[in-house]
Amino acid sequence: MDTLTLWQLAALAAASALVGFSKTAVSGANTISLAVFAAVLPARESTGVLLPILIAGDVLAVLSYRRHAHWPTLLRLFPAVAVGVVAGTLFMMWADDAAVRTSIGAILVFMAGVTVWRRRAAAGSEEPVAETGPPAAAERLKARSYGVLGGFTTMVANAGGPVMSLYLLSAGFRKLGFLGTSAWFFLIVNTSKVPFSVGLGLIDAQSLLLDACMLLFVLPGAWLGRKCVDRINQVLFERLVIGATVLGGLQLLLN
Repeated sequence: MDTLTLWQLAALAAASALVGFSKTAVSGANTISLAVFAAVLPARESTGVLLPILIAGDVLAVLSYRRHAHWPTLLRLFPAVAVGVVAGTLFMMWADDAAVRTSIGAILVFMAGVTVWRRRAAAGSEEPVAETGPPAAAERLKARSYGVLGGFTTMVANAGGPVMSLYLLSAGFRKLGFLGTSAWFFLIVNTSKVPFSVGLGLIDAQSLLLDACMLLFVLPGAWLGRKCVDRINQVLFERLVIGATVLGGLQLLLN
């Protein structure tokens, strides 16, 4: 913290508030936050600093939307997510700061592109509601694919939000079901990542000290998101999020 300038601390504080806002209003918007953290801090270490902040946001989201989770969907995803987390941990064992920075940038740009493609493909069509019966073979394959990718991206870059958002949207979840299922998913997954991050040296006393300061900004962000969730122009906001994500990803790649 002693080496951070006032502007850098302000950027981290704003990114922390956005974590809280995204967890209670627009899931996936915190891709901007991870781009900010990776730009201000060493990219590899930034993932460990951001993880406790994300968990705090997850707790607040669960408190707000805990009754709206669809547990059959969660149970279908978790085994594949575990495979992705292990793969991401193995990658982080040998990746240096430059490799992690490039990976985060590439993941951000790729997921923004997939999100745009998915939106255009779904334009003008009605998505089915979330299923409650036994999943078909195609649905199981889709869950496993998204689960592995989500586990890997969340371990390497804390960037599982866009993957999870795409999966839930493709399954036809409405707003509250989307937020409730996403909240429980990330609380469980992010908490399970803590031992891996500690073992990799990404979470230590210094990172936790910075987290303690940044957590003060998660609460107002979450409160604002909860108040605004019914008033947000979702289409405009998603376009802004995608644009900012692309810019953040390109900045990391070019550096």
